[in-house]
Amino acid sequence: MGSTLKNTSLVGLGVIAGVAVSMQFSALAQRPVNPGMPLDELRQLADVYGLIKSDYVESVQDKKLLTDAISGMVASLDPHSAYLDKKAFRELREGTEGKFVGLGIEIAESEEGYIRIVSPIEDSPAYRAGIKAGDLITRINSVPIQGVAIDEAIKKMRGEPKTKVNLTILRKDAPQPLAFTIMREEIVQKSVKGKIVEPGYAWLRISQFQEPTVDDMAAKIAALYKQEPNLKGLVLDLRNDPGGLLQGAVGVSAAFLPKNAEIVSTNGQLPTSKESFYGRVEDYSLNNSDPLARLPLAIKNVPLVVLVNTGSASASEIVAGALQDYKRAIVMGSQTFGKGSVQTVRPLTNDTAVKLTTARYYTPKGRSIQARGIVPDLLVDENADGDGLNGLRVRESDLEKHLSNDRDEETAGARNDEMEEQMRIIALERKRGPLEFGSAEDFQLKQALNHLKGQPVQLSKTQAKTTIAQRAAKPAQPLKP
Repeated sequence: MGSTLKNTSLVGLGVIAGVAVSMQFSALAQRPVNPGMPLDELRQLADVYGLIKSDYVESVQDKKLLTDAISGMVASLDPHSAYLDKKAFRELREGTEGKFVGLGIEIAESEEGYIRIVSPIEDSPAYRAGIKAGDLITRINSVPIQGVAIDEAIKKMRGEPKTKVNLTILRKDAPQPLAFTIMREEIVQKSVKGKIVEPGYAWLRISQFQEPTVDDMAAKIAALYKQEPNLKGLVLDLRNDPGGLLQGAVGVSAAFLPKNAEIVSTNGQLPTSKESFYGRVEDYSLNNSDPLARLPLAIKNVPLVVLVNTGSASASEIVAGALQDYKRAIVMGSQTFGKGSVQTVRPLTNDTAVKLTTARYYTPKGRSIQARGIVPDLLVDENADGDGLNGLRVRESDLEKHLSNDRDEETAGARNDEMEEQMRIIALERKRGPLEFGSAEDFQLKQALNHLKGQPVQLSKTQAKTTIAQRAAKPAQPLKP
C-alpha cells in the first residue's frame, strides 16, 4: 500500500443532500516554481489587485483580497474543491474525529421551514436540558430561522465550549413556545447504531464514517450476536450517510467480504493517486490493531441487505458498490448521490488548507460512481406510496461543474427529467417530514426484512422507469483502472 492512506484518509462530511467527499490529509510538499507559469495573466491579476487597492470605493484589506482570490480559483474547479479557512478546516477535522463543540442534537429540515430535532444525543447538553425528538427550533438566540439553510443553523449552534445558546422550541403538546438556554460542550457523536428488530434479524446503521466507526461497528455486531446468536439476516443501513473516513469504508466492507478482497481503487494524475485498497488491517486500521478480528465468523455469510438512498454518498457508495460487485449483499432503496471523486487536503498553514480533487474512485469491477451513483438491485421508495423527501434531493450530476464519469460518460448524464420532476411534485404534494430510520414506520426497512425472509418486496414503479434507460446503456464489461 502506498503512503497516501498512512497520512490519514478522510472524507469531508456534507450536511445537505449527502454532499460529501473522499480525501486524504497530506503535507504540502515544497515544489519548484513552474517555468511555464502564464506571466501575462499573473500580471493582469496583479494589475486588478492594484486597481482595487487604489480605486475601489472603500479600503479593502490585503488579506481579504488574496484569500478570496484563492477561494475563487479553487472553487471554480468543481463542487468539492475548496479553500478551507481556519473555521472550515477545524470543522472538517472535528467531523472526521466524531467530536465537535455544540449542543448535541441530530437535526433535519421540517416542512414548515423550521429545524426539526430528529433526536438529542444521549447525555449531551440538549438531552440534559430536556430537548425532545420532534421539537421544532424556531429561533436561535432570538433570531427567527424559518427558511434558514440547515448548515447555517448548525453554524449558529456550534461555537466555543462553555458558551450559551438560546433556543425557542415549538413542541406538539405544549400550549406555547418553550425557551431553552443550553451550554455548548464537546460532543462525542456515535456513528453506529444497531438493534434486533425481529427474532433472528438485526438492523445496523452507520450514519457517517469516522475514526472510531470500524471499532464501534465491530463492537455493535458482537453485541448483536450475543443477543441473537442465530442471526438469520442483517440490514446494513447507509441511508443519508454522506461519507467519512476512507479507512472506515474499507473496514466496513471488509467485515462482510473475504479476507484481502479488493474494495476500492483510485486513479488520477499523481502516482500516489493510483492505488487499490483491500480488506486487510493496514488498509482500514488507524492504529495497527484489528477490530475485525473480534467479529463472529458467521458475519461473513449472514444474508445481507444494504439500504441506500439519494443521500448516500462517497464512502457509503464505496461500501454499497463493493458489496454489490461481489454479490455479497442485495442493495435496496434509491439510486445514490454519485460522489465518486477523491479530494486531498493540502495544509497551507497550521490553520488553513486547500481541498483539491485529485482522483476518481472505482468499485472492484472498475465501475466509476461519479455523477451516476449506485443503482440498487431492488428499487424501493421511502414510503409505500412514494419517495417522500428523498424525491426532492439533488444528486452529484445536478451540481454545476461536476466532474464527468470517465467510464460511462453516456449514461452519467442520462436522467429522465420528466420522471424526476414527477417524483419531486409528488413529494412536495404529500408534505412528509423526515423519516426516523429504524422505527416501526420505516417502510424500506420492512421491505429489507421481507427480502431476507423470502417474502414479496414492494418495488418502486416510478424509480424503475427513471433508471431503465441508464441500465440499458450501461457497458457490460467496464475496464479496470
